[in-house]
Amino acid sequence: MRVPHEGLGAALRHMLRQRDGQLTRELLLTPGGFGLGQVPEKSKPNGTTEMTCGYCSTGCGLTIHLRDGEAISLTPSTEYPVNLGMACPKGWEALEVLRSNDRATTPYLRDASGQLQPVDWPAALDVFCSRFKDIQKRHGPDSLAWIGTGQIPTEELLFLGALAKFGMGILHGDGNTRQCMATSVTAYKQSFGFDSPPFTYRDFEESDVIFLIGSNLCIAHPILWERVLRNKNNPHIIVVDPRRTETAAAATQHVALQPKSDLTLFYGLANILISKGWIKREFIDAHTSGFEALEVFLRDFSPAMTAEKTGISEEMLQRLAQTIHDGKRVSFWWTMGVNQSYEGVRLAQSIINLALMTGNIGRPGTGANSITGQCNAMGSRLFSNTTGLLGGRDFLNAAHRQAVAEILKIDPACIPAQNSLAYDQIIDGMEAGKIKGLWIIATNSAHSWIHQQRFSEARKKLDFLVVQDMYFTTETAAQADLILPAAGWGEKEGTFINSERRIGLIKKVARAPGQALADFYIFKLIAAQWGCAEMFQEFSSPEAIFQIMKKLSAGQPCDITGIADYAHLDACGGIQWPLPAGALPRSDDDPPTPIQERRLFEDGRFFHADGRAKFLFEAPRQMPEPPDAQYPFCLLTGRGSVAQWHTQTRTGKSAVLRKLAPQSVYVEIHPLDAFELKIQHGQPVCIESRRGSVEASAYVSATIQRGQLFVPMHYATVNQLTHCSVDPYSRQPSYKACAVRIRALHSEQIHFVQEATGGQHD
Repeated sequence: MRVPHEGLGAALRHMLRQRDGQLTRELLLTPGGFGLGQVPEKSKPNGTTEMTCGYCSTGCGLTIHLRDGEAISLTPSTEYPVNLGMACPKGWEALEVLRSNDRATTPYLRDASGQLQPVDWPAALDVFCSRFKDIQKRHGPDSLAWIGTGQIPTEELLFLGALAKFGMGILHGDGNTRQCMATSVTAYKQSFGFDSPPFTYRDFEESDVIFLIGSNLCIAHPILWERVLRNKNNPHIIVVDPRRTETAAAATQHVALQPKSDLTLFYGLANILISKGWIKREFIDAHTSGFEALEVFLRDFSPAMTAEKTGISEEMLQRLAQTIHDGKRVSFWWTMGVNQSYEGVRLAQSIINLALMTGNIGRPGTGANSITGQCNAMGSRLFSNTTGLLGGRDFLNAAHRQAVAEILKIDPACIPAQNSLAYDQIIDGMEAGKIKGLWIIATNSAHSWIHQQRFSEARKKLDFLVVQDMYFTTETAAQADLILPAAGWGEKEGTFINSERRIGLIKKVARAPGQALADFYIFKLIAAQWGCAEMFQEFSSPEAIFQIMKKLSAGQPCDITGIADYAHLDACGGIQWPLPAGALPRSDDDPPTPIQERRLFEDGRFFHADGRAKFLFEAPRQMPEPPDAQYPFCLLTGRGSVAQWHTQTRTGKSAVLRKLAPQSVYVEIHPLDAFELKIQHGQPVCIESRRGSVEASAYVSATIQRGQLFVPMHYATVNQLTHCSVDPYSRQPSYKACAVRIRALHSEQIHFVQEATGGQHD
């Protein structure tokens, strides 16, 4: 059905009445086109309102300043328990990136000539559903997949997962949190019995020993680094990282190990702690299982062997073990340097093992603590219906499927009794011609996926690619057959769950441009067009879905039935899970205010059936692609600037943030390596792997060790180099190490590299 633009509001109103039985009041025809209508009544016409930032997992509170109901500026919230009045550059610019002139303001459909042309919403919905249904009919129920995100509210993630799997019959769906958090999820599930980061941010301030592993905290999570600086215990800060990062430079001790030798390092430290009797036998016996087997396994990891494999002296190993032993409150923290590894799950568990054997868990200032990446990676982990059934359940468990069916009032047969393919396996399916239709929501796979060209080649085998995003200019949108324009943070309502399990509120304080819609309403319209809207009658608003989330959490480790509603979250400055109903004593507050800082496992009880944590281990494996004579350097990637975020899809829109970070690709190289290769500081160079080549500027610095190179992950070309290997348990890609070579370029060679790579350089 096609209707003229001026008839769009009436057409959608009619469709909603026919298909869904109610009118969604936000779908209004505005002077600027089909928009989101007025800002919610609960927002003040003039004044301020509080909400959670939409960039990283820190989950800072921002005060939004309003004029006539519209956001005009923001400042950090001084009372919010996460950031306490601080904000990073990205947070300060969060509103500015909404105003970019490359926002998707209408659906786009690729025509017969291969050009993307604007269409109206009814046409877009008709094409979306008819093409996907046709693919299912011709190729079977496993021929469709979706790839979601940790960037949209939990309520939208739940709606997407339920709509796709239960309503549309799409078995396979995963999220871009597979790229950042799958390792920690799997490690926690296996070790603790549930995906359960145990900490609270106050632990940064209460430790006397802080281990940071594969984490450049002051760049990647600057507000958390501020929390470290608030620590009055004069803590030992130990940074385990091959590079001398900004965080390592500020540490009391930098452990500059060889890349991907960290699993051996932590096994070696555990060996020393056990041999010296520096472990908590009483805690181990009462609260864990599997220690005896671990003790036998670790005998091979002598100080001499560990020193040889890691490049760390035996003296330093002994000093590290002594520091752990002497610490009263030792906390271990990791991010992508651990997660993005071909053996990341066992590496995370080697850190968990250290915390368990020394009793550094469940007490203030302790813990084995994974710092999440994206703003709502935790919401995605628990409620996206991708890696697990809603509420942290298991698709393979019939009782779990029955429980979810009863809560959602659907037929249990609608719930798959098998797990989805993971992100990398979906791409495998595309290559094999088994996945023929793909729906990508709020992520940029053509930029961010490892071995970048592989995704673009696999995409050519799809019959239909749909991209649902804020911007029509991403690398992935450029490959789409259909683009659905979505609202962003600040243009819709919902909740995020941050690294410390705090559920924070986001609010609609601005209109989405043109015909862009909140993902919630896009899902609602797709359900109506698909013919399954009746299944989601109770999904009437984001806050209605939040009430369903509460029911899905009941009795689970992530129980949030004690949270009343959005107003409760707003009044409390966010609330950490778990908070079961009845957990709070009666008070004058209605509802009562929970304690703002709560950690898990204070009683020594874990989530396995026997209440114990498990010691898990495995022999280290060789790097999938180590340096050799042909490609003698090890390429490291990571965060390059506090002003950049992932693929720069949003941060690249801000003039302020662009000024705070290098705009062109650069590579760090050690001075002696640069001297041998006749590479000068600032000189154009070519970095080559077995998969592609990238032009960059040389940054000669002793922050990198000899034989290693470092390139920030944010630039569009970097993943042309990375090696396509994944952890066997989490299926998380290993972005952090592959074999490359480097050479200086002269002017005629620069032109040749640009031609060979299609001009894809910054």
